[in-house]
Amino acid sequence: MAQLLEEAIARVKLLPENEQDAIAALILEELEDEARWDKAFAQSHDVLAKLAAAALVEDQAGKTQELDPETL
Repeated sequence: MAQLLEEAIARVKLLPENEQDAIAALILEELEDEARWDKAFAQSHDVLAKLAAAALVEDQAGKTQELDPETL
């Protein structure tokens, strides 16, 4: 286990049980959210690849214009 995580867990163990549960719930929620993002991104790979290919075709055909950050 990573040293920082071990330190965090050691400090959480010193807290009252209800606070430990609240922190555990936050950690689990974050892990589940990350898993959902990973799954969504993995499923969108084909769509992103098609969009990127279409953008390259448009650029090569001269149908795009350069982005000027100064005008944003």
